[in-house]
Amino acid sequence: MYQFDRKEYEKRMEWYQDARFGMFIHWGLYSIPARGEWVRSIEEIPEEEYLPFMKEFDARDYNPKQWAKEAKAAGMKYVVLTAKHHDGFCLFDSKYTDYKVTNTPAGRDLIKEYVEALREEGLKVGIYFTLLDWHHPDYPHYGDRIHPMRNHKECGNENRDFSRYTEYLYNQVEEICTNYGQIDIIWFDFSYDDMRGEKWGATKLINMVRSLQPQVIIDNRLEASGEGRGSLYECDPTPYHGDFVSPEQIIPPEGICDKEGNPMVWEACFTMNNNWGYCANDHYYKPASMLIKKLVECVSKGGNMILNVGPDARGKFPKESSAILAEIGRWMDKNHDSIYGCVPAENIPKPDYGRITRNGNKYYVHIYENTLGPLPLLGFDKDKIVKVRALDDGHEVPISNAWMHSDYPDIAFVDLGPDPVLPDPVDYVLEVEMAE
Repeated sequence: MYQFDRKEYEKRMEWYQDARFGMFIHWGLYSIPARGEWVRSIEEIPEEEYLPFMKEFDARDYNPKQWAKEAKAAGMKYVVLTAKHHDGFCLFDSKYTDYKVTNTPAGRDLIKEYVEALREEGLKVGIYFTLLDWHHPDYPHYGDRIHPMRNHKECGNENRDFSRYTEYLYNQVEEICTNYGQIDIIWFDFSYDDMRGEKWGATKLINMVRSLQPQVIIDNRLEASGEGRGSLYECDPTPYHGDFVSPEQIIPPEGICDKEGNPMVWEACFTMNNNWGYCANDHYYKPASMLIKKLVECVSKGGNMILNVGPDARGKFPKESSAILAEIGRWMDKNHDSIYGCVPAENIPKPDYGRITRNGNKYYVHIYENTLGPLPLLGFDKDKIVKVRALDDGHEVPISNAWMHSDYPDIAFVDLGPDPVLPDPVDYVLEVEMAE
């Protein structure tokens, strides 16, 4: 029986809170119709019209080693892949269903190759596993708010036994926890309406997961949706409360604390465009410059960011995604010290020109736009500043003695030089070391 232990929890979460940046990957049969991962539900596609996609799923361009290399080059420390999404199709060789990748032209267990590729690159291994299943005969069909057959009376639930479904869920999660070595993150998704907590047999499920993978980190969605915080927030944790809060498509305005004001561990998950799964006509990609600043924002508020890629029908990253990852990677290569292991800079106000992160006695001043005149370091005790360096190349940034800020003797200003254009127009970072 799993019992929450604060010291064990904090030890388990150390690497995760140090990492700060990860990759989500949504891939499955839905990548063939290429209208997003919810296509079966949104378009109310009958099973007999969806199943033929299995005959096309050949994974001919699937190269998890390349996926891992791109994630690592972007500065990401962990990856989470959809072993099973809501349509019920499995990217692993489950013995409990025929609705799996080994029965497609791909003909092999893709999760096995994925975990091996991540480990070769030194990345932490994450598995996404849905709690929903629109394929399973015992999952509610008619009347369920999101099932593809929700409006079809002929798909009534009279002969469906949900306990058979939860046993199926349990057995498949046990396979994930048993057959692939150490799993670092299990990302369950998601609860809604009365489908939450013990409806999923959550205590039994988590006791099993913790016994097989005692070091694993789990999200909070056995009891919460993407917007909910669950019992972690209420300071009344259940056995299945999870280890972190998972806001979706939003950065919390002020970070996340529980109702008593204690900081919580959280991870914001984002799409690069407007869909998680591959969508051929969705070219509305967020620019790398924006995503870099959003990563910094998450870290400055005490959170992680996990950024999604939706591979195409054949298993290749979209060219736009790869280009964005490469651009983020170029920034991270020079500035990762301002992300990894960093926390909010308590008692230092957010500057008008950017944000601040901190690691120990080193403060990282993220400058999004230059100031007119020397740059003020508001909130810093000028008598305790040991040195200021440009993070990208380590050169000294001198404390300014210019006349124009003589009316502000208690504020430290730094001299960035005569060029009004910052060396990095996206985010130029200064490392300010303070006396301990």
